[in-house]
Amino acid sequence: MISGLVLLALCLIGLAMFIYSRQTISPSATLESAADAAAGTRIAPVGAVYAGDTGRAAMQAAKESADKAAAAQVAYGGSTDGKTVYDNLCHSCHTAGVAGAPKLGDKAMWSARIAQGLDTLVKHATDGYHGPDGNFMPPKGGNPALSGEQVANTVKWMVDQVK
Repeated sequence: MISGLVLLALCLIGLAMFIYSRQTISPSATLESAADAAAGTRIAPVGAVYAGDTGRAAMQAAKESADKAAAAQVAYGGSTDGKTVYDNLCHSCHTAGVAGAPKLGDKAMWSARIAQGLDTLVKHATDGYHGPDGNFMPPKGGNPALSGEQVANTVKWMVDQVK
């Protein structure tokens, strides 16, 4: 009986060794390829050298591609026009007065705010604001992709609509 169990154990060990030897990817190979990829990223050149007309064209194409990628990271294609940002984002609260937002063009609602100064208004629009009367302004109007310049230009445009 014991010899039968020993024979069974040896067969199972042999089968396991056979199956393991047939694997195409070992766990250590996966780790090595990941380490190689990380090393390749670390030692990759930061820039490239271009020469002549071909180089100039390549540099121009690379710049255009980088500009397009950067614009995609900023809200509304990077537009710094205050009206564009207002029409796409701010109008939803500042038209109806949601959460105590001063309505666009309402001098009575804007006068006390304008008296605090444009820098304060821009700071409240950028960082967010909780007013004493319960009004609420989320940071960057709830769109973190807005740049500081976009926020400032939008606040200036909204203040100009009151004057």
